[in-house]
Parts: sequence; C-alpha cells; structure tokens
Amino acid sequence: MPNQRLLVATLPFLAASAAVLAVGDLNPPAGTVAATGKRLTEIEPRIPISATTTPGDLDSVFRIITPGSYYLTGNVAAAVGKHGIEIGTSDVSIDLRGFVVSGVGSSIGFDGIRSSAGSQRNITIRNGSVSEWGGDGINLATLSVSGGLIDGVTLHSNLENGLLVGDTFSVRNCTSRGNGLAGIGTALGCTVSECAANFNGTVGFQLGSQGLVNSSSATNNGTVGIALGFDCNAQDCTAIDNEGDGISGTFSVIIGCTANINTANGIRVAASSRVIGNNCSDNGFGGDGAGIRVVGADNRIESNDCTSNDRGIDIDNAGNVILRNTCSGNITNWDIVANNVFGPIIDRRAPASAAVLGNSAPDASGSTHPNANFTY
Repeated sequence: MPNQRLLVATLPFLAASAAVLAVGDLNPPAGTVAATGKRLTEIEPRIPISATTTPGDLDSVFRIITPGSYYLTGNVAAAVGKHGIEIGTSDVSIDLRGFVVSGVGSSIGFDGIRSSAGSQRNITIRNGSVSEWGGDGINLATLSVSGGLIDGVTLHSNLENGLLVGDTFSVRNCTSRGNGLAGIGTALGCTVSECAANFNGTVGFQLGSQGLVNSSSATNNGTVGIALGFDCNAQDCTAIDNEGDGISGTFSVIIGCTANINTANGIRVAASSRVIGNNCSDNGFGGDGAGIRVVGADNRIESNDCTSNDRGIDIDNAGNVILRNTCSGNITNWDIVANNVFGPIIDRRAPASAAVLGNSAPDASGSTHPNANFTY
C-alpha cells in the first residue's frame, strides 16, 4: 500500500513535467533563430538525375560530368538522336531504383547508358532495366574504361548489344535477353556471376582474356552460348539450345558445366585447355556436333559424361590427354585421332551387370585401371 500511495502522489508531478518538456523553453536566448534540422544532402547524400542537376547536351538526354552518387526518380524516355544517360567522368555510381531507361523511339546507334570520356574508371550501375535502344543497352567500352560494377540490371530488346564493359568489371545478377547482337560482352579480367543471357542474336556471353564466368546460363542464343577469350574460366554454368557451340574456348578451364541440345558442340576447345567434370548431352541437335570436341593440342579432357550426341568425345588433333570419361548413347561414342594419350576405353554395354538388391555387389566396371574411360 505505501508504494501505491507514492505512485499516486507522483503522477501529477510527472504529468506537469511532461507538459513543460512538450512546450519547450519558454524563454529562448536572444538572437537569430537557427535551423535545427538536417540538410537534404545529409538525408539523401545522392544526386537525382534530372534536367536541372544533370542537363543533357546535343547527343544525350542526361549527362553526368561530376563524380558522385546518382539516382533516378522516374523512368527515362528516349529522344531521337540522343543517348539516354552519358557518363563523362570517373567515380560515378547510378542507382536506377527499379526504373526503366527506355529507348522506344530512339535512333539507330544510340545507347541507353554509355561512357563518353577517355580513361574512365570506377563506374557502378545497379537495380533497373535498360531496353529497346537503337544501339546498345549499356556501353561502358567506348573508350578506355576500367573497373566497376553492374549489378541487378535487366537489358532487353536492344538493337545491338545488351551490355558491354571495359577491363576489370564485375557483372552480377544481370539478365540480358532478346538483344540483336551479344547479350553480355566484357574486356580483360572481368567476372560474370549469376547472370543469364537468352535469345540474343549472336553470343550469349563474350568474355575477354583472363575472365571468369560462373553460375550463369546461356540459352537459345544465335551463335555461341558462352565464348571464352584466352585464359578464361567457366564454372558451374549452363549452355542449352544455342545455335552453335554451347561453350567454346582456348587456353581455358571449363569445370562442372552443363551443355545440352546445342546445334554444334556442347563444349569446343582449341589449345591448352582443361575440360573437367562436365555433362554434355544431345548436342549436334539439328546439326553436326559432339558432346566435347577438341581441335587443338595440349588439352586435358577428364571425368566428363557425354550422352546422346552425334559424337561423344571427338578429338581431332594429336597431343591431348583423355582420362576417366564416360560416353553412352551417342551415334559414335569415341572419335580420337592417332598420337593422343588416353586411359583404356572399356565397353560395359554387354554383358550387362546383374541386378543389385541388398548391401553388396561385385565390381561391374570391368576395369580397375585408375584412368579408364567407359562406354556404357
């Protein structure tokens, strides 16, 4: 009871104190009243892309000439004879904020977003769509442009390429579809990850030298699904139903990929490449091709599975190593010219193994050779 009496006695005092605090200081200091809020640039430390902040010029709707972080406040519409957004300086980040840079009504050869100065670096574009331009969707390879990020951008139905970037860019979580030429093209030392290139007129992904493409898919492109430059890697990728090869490269490493139903070869390599642990099925579909085709020397073809192709593994040149691969259901399972090195090729189609039910079974492989290749 004493505590309850104390609480009841205290309540009027607390209420009065709250009223005083709500009213504020009734005797403010003399002098000019100063603002106590934050500036707009402190709340949103970025620059909106607009006719006021980024006015265009004779060949652009908007033009960025000052380094900084920029964002869209709405869709960007094309104007005849102009690029959408030109970037004329280094150290620029653009957040599309889910809006569309639309090229409907644009002129042939004009791009949605493009670089327009030499020796640019550190350009980031993210989170939106660039579509239906008379040139490229995004072109950051017009001059010497290096270093940057393209993240979460969709590029579709552009007359030329979907996306072109210069050296040492990272491209991730992007989709490029229905463009007239390449879906995504990169220069030296770029990384492409978790992207998709579909229904483009020529190549799905065109990588420059020393690049990496991983966890990405190329389907229904007009020539090659994934074209690798010198010293490139492709890992955990998918290339399906392209009009030429699924994946092609030289001096390349292709690991853990799936290449199916391509008109030519699933995987085609020239010289000094490693092709390891891939699955290639139904290639030569409507054409003439192999699961894996080798046209040069010094390649290592290992632990791949090739099924239901015109030819399973086709080695057209001497000087290669072929180990621990499996072929089944191809019109010709193995086509290897003289002067190559390969493990024994074991035909396990007949006699067939006995059924297995229980906890153990005898070896049905027909060989204990560590480098044996199998037909099954």
